Amino acid sequence: MRASWRPDLTGHVAVVTGASSGLGRRAALALSEAGASVIGVARRAEALACLQAEARGPVHALPCDLTDRDGLADLAATCAAPFGAPDIVVHAAGINTRESADAVTQEGWDVTLGLNLAVPFFLSQHLVAGMKAKRWGRIVTFASLQSCRAFPGGVSYGASKGGIAQLTRAMAEAWSGDGIMVNAIGPGFFRTELTAAVFDDPERAARNAAQTCIGRNGEPEDIDGPLLFFCSDASGYVTGQVLMVDGGFTAK
Repeated sequence: MRASWRPDLTGHVAVVTGASSGLGRRAALALSEAGASVIGVARRAEALACLQAEARGPVHALPCDLTDRDGLADLAATCAAPFGAPDIVVHAAGINTRESADAVTQEGWDVTLGLNLAVPFFLSQHLVAGMKAKRWGRIVTFASLQSCRAFPGGVSYGASKGGIAQLTRAMAEAWSGDGIMVNAIGPGFFRTELTAAVFDDPERAARNAAQTCIGRNGEPEDIDGPLLFFCSDASGYVTGQVLMVDGGFTAK
């Protein structure tokens, strides 16, 4: 039986990108259950509506194309409209083109680095003013096993996730003096929509599980505790860190 820990985030406003599916969706549900008012940002309006129906607290759906970098300032302003200025932002939106090194295209590179690396910085940059005013903020990015390991077909994705690890430290250095803690979660092999092909192959899923210390792959709820720790007062003296939530994969 897995332990469940929920801080009281009542009164906090959280923006979650990539909230329509996978770990972004799980993050939105966990934050809502902990009492935060959540703005779910993603492209698919129908999936966001399903999120709203399942959430235990207030969730405002905000369909948006994050690849439009020129629209991020307006997006940040729109995020403040439903519940007030956000003081938590979780950057879960991402893309993995899985192109081999010889097949990487300039377009695929730009889309991957733009969504996975540029958006977390520039959207955070637009949101930190509200956090500075409160002298309290939490920014959580999503790193990856590929932040520290090379995987086949992971040139652009791995570059973006290696960059996320350093971006997290750089944003912590810039803003933690204003009460804004910036940390990253590095998920291992998790069962999500994006990894369905892996988990539909029992042998491949079993090989992945065998590479962990625990001996199993991750389920979405495994992200709850680390995420809520980083989004609450419990992480008041923790910043610039990358926490690998991978069942011990990177420990072996």
